[in-house]
Amino acid sequence: MIRIVIADDHAIVREGLKRIVAAADDMVVVNEAGDGNRVMDLVRTCALDVLVLDLSMPGRSGMALIKQACTEQPGLRILVLSMHEELQYAVRAIKSGARGYLTKESAPAQLVQAIRKVASGGAFISAEVAEQLALGALPGAQGTPHDTLSDREFEVFRRLVDGESVTAIGQALSLSVKTVSTHKANMMHKLGLSNTTELVRYAMRHGLTDNL
Repeated sequence: MIRIVIADDHAIVREGLKRIVAAADDMVVVNEAGDGNRVMDLVRTCALDVLVLDLSMPGRSGMALIKQACTEQPGLRILVLSMHEELQYAVRAIKSGARGYLTKESAPAQLVQAIRKVASGGAFISAEVAEQLALGALPGAQGTPHDTLSDREFEVFRRLVDGESVTAIGQALSLSVKTVSTHKANMMHKLGLSNTTELVRYAMRHGLTDNL
């Protein structure tokens, strides 16, 4: 029996996921979490095989949460279930330690398939993501400017493109406005951009925004 913890900050999403899992006879939801701090509590205390994880939650979130969970429980298999398209986050999630990436628009049967795949030790990613990972591993490989961003800088980037203010980003990531502003300045410098309009254009050009 595959033991699953579902982590999403929306109760209605967790309920829907639990119903999908309940229809499969080889897996069971043993617990759930609505924020990053609760996720880590369960990782440390709950016997589980697969963590189905949303990237955007209050408290700890994103790649930092994946890395911490994998560090504290090396055998844990993490399947990211995100509202963001693969191109935006999948490669970073896999590099951080996740074993699979699925969008919330996927069919229920695909979710069950993905859970079984990562639980058995495999990886559940698209051919496009696999290609990006392979190309990035080649000697002398050169990525795009946004590949040079740290995970935190990339999170600030994504939220700015989505229209969030520096203050709102700080509240969401539990960071001070000063710290967010520093990440923003570093990110803009690495991308060679000078204002938010240029930032949005860059995101659209590289397929890094849902607001198309």
